[in-house]
Order: sequence, then structure tokens, then C-alpha cells
Amino acid sequence: MSDDDRDIDIESDDDNDSDTGTSMPQRNSTQNFTQEEKRAHHNALERKRRDHIKESFTNLREAVPSLKGEKASRAQILKKTTDCIQNMRRKIQANQKDVNDLKHQIAILEEEVRLLESAKNGSEIDASSYHQLINCDHSDGDEQDFSRRSKKMKTSYQT
Repeated sequence: MSDDDRDIDIESDDDNDSDTGTSMPQRNSTQNFTQEEKRAHHNALERKRRDHIKESFTNLREAVPSLKGEKASRAQILKKTTDCIQNMRRKIQANQKDVNDLKHQIAILEEEVRLLESAKNGSEIDASSYHQLINCDHSDGDEQDFSRRSKKMKTSYQT
């Protein structure tokens, strides 16, 4: 590639840096730039772009717990970041399942409380709905899920 090919096209470049949103004032006549000025301007833009990428990788490395304070190549940073994101997604899915299970348990317990309060106030409880409620409470393994969740919550708070 010749030197002329490497020079930036000043006429098509409005001097806006899309990565940073900064802009430099544009001269009225592009013919006034010498080849050296064009090359210096291009080199400055390229240096700024490389510095921005380097800073972004540094920030990414510091954001990933397994890389914090470590020295790592860009490929390692990208791989560990991908692993970290996938791990967080799995945790979010597991937590969402736990939230849904807890909402289900709350609904069952609220219905049980409502039935017991109505019995306390002298109303008759529909035996079939109460037995259905009790059987529903234990038929889908909620107690086991609750036990698993309790252990999981205890260990997550201790770490």
C-alpha cells in the first residue's frame, strides 16, 4: 500500500470520532493540508482509536472477577468475559426459577390462610378444596425445592 493510499480522505472525513463523540474543527479548504499534515492527523486518530480499545480491554479485565488484577491477553479477556456472562445467565435463570417457585408457594399459603381464617370465623371449609390445596402443596415437590433453596441461600450469604 502506497503512502497516498494510507492517507485519510479529508474530504470524506468530517473529523467526528464515532467512538468518543468528540469532533475537531474542520478547515474550509481541504487543499491546504499537506501530505505530512494528513498523515499526522491520521496517525493521531489511529493512536486515539488504539488507546480507546486498550482502555476498554483494561476496564473489561477489571470487571471480570477471575481476571481482576491479573495480566491476560486480549483473547483470554474475551474468553473469560464470555464464560462469566454465561455463568451469570445460568444464575439468573436459576434465581428466576426460585422466584417463580416462591411465588407459587406464597399463593398456596395465602389460600391456606384464607381458608383457615374463614374456618376460624365459623364458616365451613369446602373439604375438597382444602384437600386439593394441601395435596397441591406437597405433590409437586415444593418442600424439597424449599429445602434446596434454603441451603442455597444460606451458603450464598456465608460466602
